[in-house]
Amino acid sequence: MRRPFNPLSDILGSMTSLWSDLSLGVDEDRAPDAHQLQFEQAATAWPAALLTQILAAAMLLATAMTVGLHDLLAPIAVRGGLVVLLGVVALALLKLSAPRNWPPHIKVRLSLIYATGLGAGLFSMLWMTTHVSNGTLQLAGFVAVFGAVIVTAMALQALRAATLGYAGALVATIALHNGLGVVTSIAAVFLACLIIATSGLARLDRAQAEARDADTNDGNLALRLIREFEDHGSGWFWQTDRQGRLVYLSPQVANEVSTPDNEAIGAMLTAVFKVDSASPDTERTLGFHLSSRTSFSGYSVRAAAGGTERWWSISGRPILDGLNRFQGFIGNGSDLTEKRKSEAEITRLALFDGLTGLANRQRMRLALDQTLAPQGGGFGSPALLLLDLDRFKAVNDTLGHQTGDALLKQVSQRLLRSVGDAGLVGRLGGDEFQVVLPREANRDRLAELARAIIASLSQPYFIDGSSITIGCSIGISIAPVDGEDSETLVRNADLALYAAKADGRGIHRFYREELLHGAQNRKQLEDDLRNALPQNEFHVAYQPVVSTKSERIVGYEALLRWNHPTRGAVSPAEFIPVAEDCGLIEAIGEWVLRTACADAATWPRDIRVAVNVSPIQFANPALPAVVTNALARSGIRPDRLELEITEGVFLNNEDASSEQMFKNLKTIGVRLALDDFGTGYSSLGYLKKAPFDKIKIDQSFVRGAAVAGNRNAAIIKAIVTLADTLGMETTAEGVEVQDEIALIRELGCSHIQGYVYGKAARASAVLEQLAAKGGMATATGYRVSRSPRTKMLRTARVATEGIEGEVRIRNMSSTGAMIDGIEIDGEVDGIDLLIELLEGQMFPAKLRWAADGKAGIEFAQTFNMERLNPVAQAPAIRRSG
Repeated sequence: MRRPFNPLSDILGSMTSLWSDLSLGVDEDRAPDAHQLQFEQAATAWPAALLTQILAAAMLLATAMTVGLHDLLAPIAVRGGLVVLLGVVALALLKLSAPRNWPPHIKVRLSLIYATGLGAGLFSMLWMTTHVSNGTLQLAGFVAVFGAVIVTAMALQALRAATLGYAGALVATIALHNGLGVVTSIAAVFLACLIIATSGLARLDRAQAEARDADTNDGNLALRLIREFEDHGSGWFWQTDRQGRLVYLSPQVANEVSTPDNEAIGAMLTAVFKVDSASPDTERTLGFHLSSRTSFSGYSVRAAAGGTERWWSISGRPILDGLNRFQGFIGNGSDLTEKRKSEAEITRLALFDGLTGLANRQRMRLALDQTLAPQGGGFGSPALLLLDLDRFKAVNDTLGHQTGDALLKQVSQRLLRSVGDAGLVGRLGGDEFQVVLPREANRDRLAELARAIIASLSQPYFIDGSSITIGCSIGISIAPVDGEDSETLVRNADLALYAAKADGRGIHRFYREELLHGAQNRKQLEDDLRNALPQNEFHVAYQPVVSTKSERIVGYEALLRWNHPTRGAVSPAEFIPVAEDCGLIEAIGEWVLRTACADAATWPRDIRVAVNVSPIQFANPALPAVVTNALARSGIRPDRLELEITEGVFLNNEDASSEQMFKNLKTIGVRLALDDFGTGYSSLGYLKKAPFDKIKIDQSFVRGAAVAGNRNAAIIKAIVTLADTLGMETTAEGVEVQDEIALIRELGCSHIQGYVYGKAARASAVLEQLAAKGGMATATGYRVSRSPRTKMLRTARVATEGIEGEVRIRNMSSTGAMIDGIEIDGEVDGIDLLIELLEGQMFPAKLRWAADGKAGIEFAQTFNMERLNPVAQAPAIRRSG
């Protein structure tokens, strides 16, 4: 809709525009506007304006001289000189470089001041001609001033203020020259039209200048933001031409990818950056997108020259002009270096052990899966070694976890040196390690490597001034015989490791099929064990404990028995370890304790009952409460209950907690016995603190104690002496032969327990046994001890009373042998003979009995059985390695 014409409003608008022009650019930070261009144009056109001013002054002087007005020459020359001087100054300012940088409003104001001064000078010259009647001089003055004003206005063409100033000067000149007549009115109308036109042009110029200023300011702001983003952020920008050559690249990236020989700007984009082919986001190459002119996003790239280890992510799109013509590519990028480092660190943490730097469980599983994969292309069958450190827990408990960590680091270094490039070494956690050998299935070489690893890891370690010695056990499985997948292979190696530990530790074992059967049987046993207590499959049997002095029964040991519905009787040695491993031992132990106390309540008041306590039960702070409850329910005195504790409690518990547990149990009033003495892992130091009432000598020291040449009797004597010194009783376990009773009594042991006085029986049989002979025990079984015999079938030469012959040895021990092939009539006991046990060596012996072609002989001296076949022992030693 067209705006209605309003002269007064337009005149006021022009005045406002004039003032806007005068105040334009007060903010020095604004970009140059139209006045800057006008300034440049004025500098070009001003010499002509200056020439016009000189001509105007010269013409007035010449006219005054011509008409004879010599009195006006001096004033005209002075005023003309001032006008020319102002023109020269203006020309100098326009040509100098410094004024070109002045703010626009300064230039506008200087132009207005100059226009006003120049107009005043020219007007004063013209004013002089109005007082002269000479028409020639008046006409000359008008022409000169008018020409100077017009040309100068042309030089200052776009400066509206200067134009209005000159126009006003002209109208004033006409009014002074002609008065207020028709000519002056016409000039005034023209001036009004000029004001209206000028005001419109001023508004238009103002709008255009503001629009240009806004665009310039927006552009400057965008440029500043881009520079700030490029200088301080991780992002950057790039642009190529139609051929794919870089025409712009953010400076910091350009410095990274440029080399002294090859600048990035001007080079092909594909020559500056290379794409990470391993990146999952990289579906196509950069060259493809540049040639097909298609957009791309999120490509991981690095410098093609390889001079930097930085990574970037770039995106780009084609740019088109107004006619949809392709002009090149434009895009942005961001720095991926820190992200890559973070991802690498995350990967390292996810696949490597943080303590030792070895591969962790996850990476070992991936490596094993890749090795077993058909596409792996490996030659040979992979093997897996599982390692477990022996006695490492003791290091952690005694020297602290910091020392334990340092030890694990040294172990990992030794393990790496032992394995070398043959396989991948990893730590599964704790003191468990794993080795994957991709192409090694030879058992001899695997055994050699295992022995080398064990020997290396068993050498002393020196940490913080301490010398530490540990061991190592290894289980080995080989694919595909021992498993075609990683899960099976690891399981079977673990079974082999378990077998190595069971066989004495510090050795290696290969997986065997029977190990799996044993594990499956153990698992089935565990499942059955969980149902045994609820289904009342357990019962308690009692074995008598007899005094060596009176041969009276003074107590019974409660022994747990399990009658399985299908397996029959299961040995405690088989199911007790399973119960401890699966967490059932506490419930079972509490049941045994309650049952034993309840049965003991039916016995005479002087008969004690002994109950075994597992180290797991002993570690439970609730044990005193369980014991107190069992005593309260049965009603027996606390001193009739004897708790048998093995040396394992000192290995598995802290000293402070063990001492407190002993104190709490003794406060109740029960007796404490140290079971299986001499077979544990502790030193004798705990005997100074633990308040034991009895030491039970393990049956391994009792059996064979009566056999000649055996050292067990000396060991028993030492234990009895120690116990007497500490005020403790002693019980010899596992006595089976009657001649051992006299020996045990002679050695000073206070009690005997074993098959010699009967096997363990149910509670009902205990009452019958106590009532039968008034509590006296009766010895049964073999009367005389003899050495263990080895079955064999070999020929030997014998000689007796001058007669020689050959016999066959059926079995043999260190003290005698049974032979056949000899016929002797009459009494034979005590007949001397010689027998060839070793080639060329005859040994003296006595004939003790003979019947049905068989005979028993007793050697005059104990014979070392190892001398029979020393060579045969070597393979057994090697196999145990």
